[in-house]
Amino acid sequence: MIARLLALAVVAALALVAPASAAEAPPWETRVFARVGAPGFPAYVHVAPNGRVYAATYTNPMGDKIASRVFEWTASGTLLRSWTVPGQDLGKPHGVQVAASDARGRLVLLEKSRSRVLTLNLRTGRFKVQATLPDLPGGGKPIPNYATWGPGGALFVSDYGQDVIWRIPAAGGTPRAWFRSKKLAGAAGFGTTGLVYDRARRSFLVSQQTTTDPRDLLRGHLYRLPVRADGSPGPLTTLWTSGPLDLPDGFGIARSGNIYVALLGTNQVVRLGPDGRPLGRFPQAPLGGGNGSAIPFDSPSNATFLGTRLLVANQSAILGTTAHHAILSVETGERGAPVVVPRKARLR
Repeated sequence: MIARLLALAVVAALALVAPASAAEAPPWETRVFARVGAPGFPAYVHVAPNGRVYAATYTNPMGDKIASRVFEWTASGTLLRSWTVPGQDLGKPHGVQVAASDARGRLVLLEKSRSRVLTLNLRTGRFKVQATLPDLPGGGKPIPNYATWGPGGALFVSDYGQDVIWRIPAAGGTPRAWFRSKKLAGAAGFGTTGLVYDRARRSFLVSQQTTTDPRDLLRGHLYRLPVRADGSPGPLTTLWTSGPLDLPDGFGIARSGNIYVALLGTNQVVRLGPDGRPLGRFPQAPLGGGNGSAIPFDSPSNATFLGTRLLVANQSAILGTTAHHAILSVETGERGAPVVVPRKARLR
């Protein structure tokens, strides 16, 4: 009887310890979630409230004349449908990212060639232009890159080509340059990437691939940008500074507050604490991208939570290796924070 009670006590203790151990030491087990067909180059993965997974094709560095496509998968990686994006300027670098869902269940798309914000009605297949980002004095070409719903249900959009974060009202309308800073100016065009609104801290997390500061030229950053009571931006502060040429891109946030950032330059994923303290990298060695799956990391450009796993878009932006165009699934050992879609977030 005593031996049985001791055995039950050991089992109970292990049950209590196991979740914490998994959260502290993610196993990083990686597998291929889905391969991405032509024209390839996926740059962001979106998990919608309907439980399905979406990604679109981005820019081919060698150039092509193929219109971008939006793909839909089940949560287990089965391809269901795809749509061809209309109205792109195929003579320019063109690409699309599926950035969010709105309160009507439509996908919010960011289109590069004409610097537009689109919606896609999943029921009808209809695309609608919601906004066009303007050129700013002294800036480069506007390139909408990531988006997040913020205070009041407004859509906030990072601009990879200009040192600005845009605000589009919840009901739609003209984009306004909500925050602009030289800290968001990237060297050689490697600018502002990921953007997530942290409701609990009433602030944005912003990832930056490089800066134009000569003392910090090859390093990227994860910034925190608070929102004041009147809706204006507060001071931009640095949570984390990357290594040289890490090129931090999109990121996902766990319920614990831990942040997982895709490093496009070194083919890794870095895990940060809520305060920005580095907690580990996978794989440990840079550049090679060996992750134990059939496809190595090759310009990983985002990290989106699906349960306890990260869905990572393998863009192959530098090498352009078609066989590496895929969505990879990486186990973290902890659950992702829920993505909130405000009821006011309807655009037009």
